[in-house]
Amino acid sequence: MASRVHQPLENEEFDFILGHVPGPVLAYFTGTWPKAAAVCKEMDALVREAADAYEGWLTAVKADMTRCPGPTARYGVTSAPWFVLVTAGEVVATREGPMDRAGLKEFLDAAL
Repeated sequence: MASRVHQPLENEEFDFILGHVPGPVLAYFTGTWPKAAAVCKEMDALVREAADAYEGWLTAVKADMTRCPGPTARYGVTSAPWFVLVTAGEVVATREGPMDRAGLKEFLDAAL
């Protein structure tokens, strides 16, 4: 099965996705330094599950902080993993740090 999580390679691609998808977007920011990479890798499966579970309601975008420095700065991301829920171009919720399955569901359900 193909992943429902978009993975932009640069700022412009990130912005294009956010500008062209209907409905809310879960922007999931990841880091490549060793400590962040390990934690983010664990979160990848949960973000994919959420993208599948909320299909039709939510678009998930996994953004590498190094490849997408513009959105990283725009949303005030300072560590990884970092989650930003955007609806109609506006930030409606943020969350820093790893979450378990129930925590991610709670975060999404509270903001959607």
